[in-house]
Amino acid sequence: RQDFISTAPTEVDYVAVSPVQIISVATSLIPFLEHDDANRALMGSNMQRQAVPLLRPERPLVGTGLEAQAARDSGMVIISDINGEVSYVDAKHIRVRSTEGKEYVYELQKYQRSNQDTCLNQRPLVFQGDQVVAGQVLADGSATEGGEIALGQNVLVVYMPWEGYNYEDAILISERLVYDDVYTSIHIEKYEIEARQTKLGPEEITREIPNVGEDALRQLDETGIIRIGAWVESGDILVGKVTPKGESDQPPEEKLLRAIFGEKARDVRDNSLRVPNGEKGRVVDVRVFTREQGDELPPGANMVVRVYVAQKRKIQVGDKMAGRHGNKGIISRILPIEDMPYLPDGTPIDIVLNPLGVPSRMNVGQVFECLLGWAGENLNARFKITPFDEMYGDETSKNTTHGKLQDAAAATGKPWVFNPEDPGKIQLYDGRTGDPFDRPVTVGKAYMLKLVHLVDDKIHARSTGPYSLVTQQPLGGKAQQGGQRFGEMEVWALEAFGAAYTLQELLTVKSDDMQGRNEALNAIVKGKAIPRPGTPESFKVLMRELQSLCLDIAVHKLETQEDGTSRDVEVDLMSDPTNRRTPSRPTYESISREEVAEPVEE
Repeated sequence: RQDFISTAPTEVDYVAVSPVQIISVATSLIPFLEHDDANRALMGSNMQRQAVPLLRPERPLVGTGLEAQAARDSGMVIISDINGEVSYVDAKHIRVRSTEGKEYVYELQKYQRSNQDTCLNQRPLVFQGDQVVAGQVLADGSATEGGEIALGQNVLVVYMPWEGYNYEDAILISERLVYDDVYTSIHIEKYEIEARQTKLGPEEITREIPNVGEDALRQLDETGIIRIGAWVESGDILVGKVTPKGESDQPPEEKLLRAIFGEKARDVRDNSLRVPNGEKGRVVDVRVFTREQGDELPPGANMVVRVYVAQKRKIQVGDKMAGRHGNKGIISRILPIEDMPYLPDGTPIDIVLNPLGVPSRMNVGQVFECLLGWAGENLNARFKITPFDEMYGDETSKNTTHGKLQDAAAATGKPWVFNPEDPGKIQLYDGRTGDPFDRPVTVGKAYMLKLVHLVDDKIHARSTGPYSLVTQQPLGGKAQQGGQRFGEMEVWALEAFGAAYTLQELLTVKSDDMQGRNEALNAIVKGKAIPRPGTPESFKVLMRELQSLCLDIAVHKLETQEDGTSRDVEVDLMSDPTNRRTPSRPTYESISREEVAEPVEE
């Protein structure tokens, strides 16, 4: 029954070194783990790995005691190898003089890009003249504070519904988290371009780009590469590059100009590296690699240029946040500070979470953490709660939290901090009206992380774009400038609603009816009625595939002959059989009358 029992030492045949040995490093950082369902604990462990390093890291108020060990083993902190005295400190170096008088130099990593495009940065913890011992932490990493792992921020949370804005795990946050840069992170994007050797001659990195105004080149240096410190937005040129083009690439007017002026017009085309759609930031580093410098380049490349662009991302609607107990959600609204619910002493809440996120998920550890964090905030203390603390006695978690909350109310002289009649709950007031809410609610300090799934990286739209070669359907994904997948089950949904015309255009002109989509686009541009869709390319591919399996399959139609009899005719799918003008449909205006030539007056 999972109870702890007393037994004679002679009957014990296995002794665990520690209750933590059965769980992983990430899991061992979850306080009150034993009160969480296994599925949510798994999510909590995995999401700690997705936390973004923030501008100002903050240690958790409620931890497990393994934060320092995790930080050390991560290799992100700098540890002293010797006993001695700090002889020199700046942002990039720490020098330690040993007791024997030998000097050791530690280099700090500054503003490097990680594989997740986040910013790696080390900050010194020691001052000149400090005595240090071997094994002491000298400098913090990008997600540590004071030598302890610090993935998120301690924020004031309340569990209550608020105007439906935390429906389905959505999260309502205060503007303070934006203005005070509580959840602001730095991201560094890498852009790369190669100058290759082509059949028509070498590509060239240059400032001389055809058909580009001086305004677009003002941030480039004389070699055509963007200068460090420049602010760039989508479409701006980062590296100017021209590619030689053959006669076939040239439009007739250019051939005419070259015939008149000789070889003066350069036969090159613009192939520059530009900032992609939706991206912006400041250039923080530029690296140029050439064979002359002894760099190893890919085959066929004469030169490689890498540009690093940094941007500061504040938290915004659509970003994903999570606690350490698998309690994740998307930010649905950012409220002004004055509209947030507030405590009896006027302190506004930072985050409003949905109480329905707790019962069915069975991750009650978040409530314990939240309440003990509230006690820690008021006592100005931090707590280390080892996982599986029930071995110290029955209901240890509950008794510890209860006791600390009572201490907090006594120490601060604020009786509302802990109400024995309604333990763990506080009467809040509506920031918009000043009226008290109907019932007291759970308030506390929770440790919340900002995850790497940021809305800036996910948002995407497509009007027209590239198509798959075989199926002629739009590609998928943001990187390919793709469309939204309308799958089998979505088709069922529209079929259930009887939305025949919507379904038809989704499966034809918006997807793989090659002729129909071009005609539809032209009709929209000219303001005419959209013609009737034709045959999807995927149907033709299916027919060809069945024929390649030696199945005699074809499309036939019945044609009425002059004598009134019907005749079976095979349809050639490769030519377009359908008369696409459709005067019979009430939804489409007929275009056919426009095609009848009007009589010309003589």
